[in-house]
Amino acid sequence: MPWTKVYEDRSEFAAAVKKDPNLRGLTYRDAILEASTQLLEHDKDFFILGEGVDDPGGVFGTTKGLADRFGDKRVMDTPLAENGVTGIAMGAALTGLRPLLVHMRVDFMTLSLDQIANHAAKWGYMFAGAVKVPLTIRAIIGRGWGSAAQHSQCLQAMFTSVPGLKVVMPATPYDAKGLLTASVYDDNPVIFIEHRALYEQIGHVPEEPYKVELGKAIVRQKGSDVTIVASSQMVTEAMKAGRQLKNDGIECEIIDLRTLKPMDRVTILGSVNKTGRLVIADNGWKEGGYSASVSAIVSEEAFSALKAPIQRVALPNVPTPASHVLEAAYYKSYIDIIEAVKRITG
Repeated sequence: MPWTKVYEDRSEFAAAVKKDPNLRGLTYRDAILEASTQLLEHDKDFFILGEGVDDPGGVFGTTKGLADRFGDKRVMDTPLAENGVTGIAMGAALTGLRPLLVHMRVDFMTLSLDQIANHAAKWGYMFAGAVKVPLTIRAIIGRGWGSAAQHSQCLQAMFTSVPGLKVVMPATPYDAKGLLTASVYDDNPVIFIEHRALYEQIGHVPEEPYKVELGKAIVRQKGSDVTIVASSQMVTEAMKAGRQLKNDGIECEIIDLRTLKPMDRVTILGSVNKTGRLVIADNGWKEGGYSASVSAIVSEEAFSALKAPIQRVALPNVPTPASHVLEAAYYKSYIDIIEAVKRITG
């Protein structure tokens, strides 16, 4: 297994480099930028399009400088016409190109659901696999500076419910680079979701291009008392919770899903059969959210192994507030995960 430890503190990473000079660190945002750069360098069929991809800021730094280096035929700014632009990207994919469509907010993707759910997700099925749709769509979720109900939603469960789509949510810089490359070279439409709170995290990222297989979860921490299944930024919170719970004598096995769809049932069920307890930590809403899907699968396929009720840590079923005070109450953290674990291990 590749070394994938993540450091939120740059000084902590600097200390690790002193111990191992071979470590190469990139932030999550720079890992995405490096993957995109290498794809543009090595594959003439790959191109990037989206609103603001050529701006000086480059979509929070993830496309910075690419338009200047590769030109506007490879890195294209688009008008505010999400449904039409998605249709153009899908059409390019149908001809054999490999477009990467970028949205600064996942909220904007609701304007292109017709193209995503009714067309891109369905063409391969309707033509018995003779038609490929190698379209990757990047979208950003998560809290910001009071971004509120229309600019910080976590809509991943919406896309997992559509047959024909794959949904990827990397939690580390290593996976951000490897999963993005793998998504671009998958012949199915892939929704690639990034959490803004991860952009400054730093971790080991090899310089050479590489892929991380879609559909494979990874065990970030081994344990015997309780399984914590998490994705995206909640993996960071789960790791914090795991460290504190260890001090209390509770050994957590922490699974980073990496890919929501296809889901790695084998890894999840294997862990639950071992620990007998399950906590699911999700960035999305609890009602109708992805945590409900994981919970249902474990209830159906490993119910006899459960020693306690499944616990879910997810957002309340209300729109995202703008107030910083309400945000603090709305979003979940490692403290909520610790409380959930203690409810079923005490």
